[in-house]
Amino acid sequence: MPLKYGLIGASGRMGKEIESLMNESGHTCVFKYDETGEWKTESPEVVIDFSLPQVFEQTLFYINKFKVPLVIGTTGLNSSQINALKDLGKTVPVVYSSNYSVGIQMMIKCAEMLNENLSGWDIEISETHHRFKIDKPSGTALMIKNAVGKEVNISSLRLGNVPGDHTISFGGLGEVLSITHHATSRRTFSEGVLKSVLFVLDKKNGYYSFKEVLFHK
Repeated sequence: MPLKYGLIGASGRMGKEIESLMNESGHTCVFKYDETGEWKTESPEVVIDFSLPQVFEQTLFYINKFKVPLVIGTTGLNSSQINALKDLGKTVPVVYSSNYSVGIQMMIKCAEMLNENLSGWDIEISETHHRFKIDKPSGTALMIKNAVGKEVNISSLRLGNVPGDHTISFGGLGEVLSITHHATSRRTFSEGVLKSVLFVLDKKNGYYSFKEVLFHK
């Protein structure tokens, strides 16, 4: 069914990509908020936020105003802001992830398995993003680090217009095993956002990860 959605961070790279895919899928943007201000034709049924941590309070304001589900992919949120999202999930459904790529979720599953079976091996994570990405290391790199559950060095590069590359390497004394994920287009993240929007519309409340969106039964 077509739905009416709101978009915070609409003028950003991901905001434009999300709007393009949502509109292509038959949905209508009725509310936007970015550095130019607010634009609204009517109240949305769901809000998508891909903005910046400093906009977070404004996001909370709009969700409390509209009383609708939230799908948020803003990276660089601090622990207090994450806790605020969890509290928000008590009244409306919230999906939060630093990365909405299906491939990254598969990579994390592989990293968890390898970590369990390669005891004593060295582990390093590296990531590369476009020059305009502010947070460093990336939220995705931190997700991968959390998956192995230990202190791991993360190397970060900011180069050109790279959408996002992530590698986790496991090193024994005679061999190195690496898993790499290359995002070739921001569309892959937008497709994950659309999956999350359709998922969250069926929920009454709760705080969900993209992993739960993909693997729920």
